[in-house]
Amino acid sequence: MSATATPFDADAPEGSLRPIIRYKSDEPSKKEVVNAHWGSNPRFSDGIEYRFVRSEGKTFPSHRCLIPASEFQMKVGKKRYRVTRDDGNFFYLAGVWEPPMGDWPLSFKIVTVAANPEVSRYQERHGAIIQRSQVMQWLDRTVREADLLVTPPAHSFVIEEIGGKTGKPKPLQGALSA
Repeated sequence: MSATATPFDADAPEGSLRPIIRYKSDEPSKKEVVNAHWGSNPRFSDGIEYRFVRSEGKTFPSHRCLIPASEFQMKVGKKRYRVTRDDGNFFYLAGVWEPPMGDWPLSFKIVTVAANPEVSRYQERHGAIIQRSQVMQWLDRTVREADLLVTPPAHSFVIEEIGGKTGKPKPLQGALSA
């Protein structure tokens, strides 16, 4: 089971494919990495394609998946930012997948939590972070959702503005670093 951790862009275009890690639907004891469409089937939600699901008050008894990420990106007004872990390690975003139905492909949604102190200056929520040590707990459902889907503590992230055409990050004034 391996997938490359790449930047996760919350503003990626509709139809974007990402690798997800999940248990195989036909062999539930084996994990697999598959490409999935980001967003739910709009036929079952009044024509709206949902890409996120709030964690509060919800359980995810099946169809859990992980989305490997080296960072997540966010847009605030006309500015774009990258958010990385303060230790530079990659992480996983908690997700739930939906099987293909009709002409709609295999898809997934990101589970969200309230934003931590660094991110909350820019937006209210972000994807739930699953640490590498928690991977099996999330996939195997051996730990309650409420214990895994938590807001990371302060000083967990470094936020950098993605600048100009070079794509080189500019440190955000007042950004917290390790």
